[in-house]
Amino acid sequence: MFRHTPRDFQTVLLILVGRTLKIKTLVDAANALLSHWPDDDGEEYVIAVKKCLDAIIGVSQANHARQALIAAANEAGMRVISLAHDAAAAPDHGRDAA
Repeated sequence: MFRHTPRDFQTVLLILVGRTLKIKTLVDAANALLSHWPDDDGEEYVIAVKKCLDAIIGVSQANHARQALIAAANEAGMRVISLAHDAAAAPDHGRDAA
């Protein structure tokens, strides 16, 4: 079983007509799919919902849900902007100060 943290899901911006959705977590992804999606009958949409819910309950990996979300967004004609995690800007709590 997988345990996910917010760092497991790389932020994605979905550009819809009239709004932008910032997806930072698996729960954000599920909410976008179930509450804000313009077309809920696409094949990629159905796959994304399943992979997202599977990841939330811990039987799948967060990156699989993210990939499925992006495929569904492309299928729905949305623009997708992937925000890369800047490892250099993140604090390194495991390193000893010299």
